[in-house]
Amino acid sequence: MSAENGKNGILDTHAGPRPEPLRFYGTTWVDHDNGYTVRRAGLAVGSLAAAAAACFVLRVAYQGLQIADIGSFVSLLMIVMFAICSALAFRHTWSGFSGRPDPDRQASMRGLLAIGFVGSLLAYFFRTFTEAPGEKLHRDEYEKAREEYEKRTTRRSGNPSKKRRQR
Repeated sequence: MSAENGKNGILDTHAGPRPEPLRFYGTTWVDHDNGYTVRRAGLAVGSLAAAAAACFVLRVAYQGLQIADIGSFVSLLMIVMFAICSALAFRHTWSGFSGRPDPDRQASMRGLLAIGFVGSLLAYFFRTFTEAPGEKLHRDEYEKAREEYEKRTTRRSGNPSKKRRQR
């Protein structure tokens, strides 16, 4: 279906719902064009490098605690805290790729996600092996919107002003 876009009678070939852009990918996820594969590979490497750098920073922080000699209990508590927060952040980020997160829950977990940022980076890394993170969710929503649009536009037929009025 095409419709005039209001610019000198030029037809707009993209009538109907538009795909929602993904971060770092734009709308290349729709047709897997314009460097989609290169972006996926680059972002996989980037997220893994960021996770490795974050682990290095955490290692330096841990060594700082050892130098400060604050005790083994606090050191163990820090390791357990980062491990649990990273696992929860991984799970939360992974589930966010297949469903829209609840905004209230997202706001309440902001601190936990900040502490477990390594888990979020790893979830992003692993997801790039199968798709652009969030692509399946966006594709399902876009296809549903396209189907609904097609149903609405094909249902209308003829000129409504020429219909005979029933008495």
